[in-house]
Amino acid sequence: MVGIDLGSRRIGVAVSDATGTLASPHTTVDRSGDVAADHLRLAAIVADVGAGRVVVGMPLSLDGRAGAAAQAAAAEADALAAVVGVPVETYDERLTTVSAQRALRAGGTGARKQRGVIDKAAAAVLLQAWLDGRSR
Repeated sequence: MVGIDLGSRRIGVAVSDATGTLASPHTTVDRSGDVAADHLRLAAIVADVGAGRVVVGMPLSLDGRAGAAAQAAAAEADALAAVVGVPVETYDERLTTVSAQRALRAGGTGARKQRGVIDKAAAAVLLQAWLDGRSR
């Protein structure tokens, strides 16, 4: 599995282990300004890791409504699905970045160093939540 945290500047990518039990941060893809090119880069990652599914974070509001950001993420997930060749689904990503920031801070990673890893850490939190929900 591959988890994707879509951002306006960067896309965080996480992968699961072969058993689909544990998610780990994988990489961060800097937005190029060309969404199609970004999707091709993500498709290459999906192929490289041999993922059978992609889980894209859905940024719902705290009350669960799908605002403009969620609608944009859903549209991008649909466009990504046409490129990656495996099923793509969305999953509620509320508070994943906050959880990732707390975990990084607890592990001793300061705010400056977090900038380079927060997106892939948030993708890992998202993917782990999806994996945990699936195993119940």
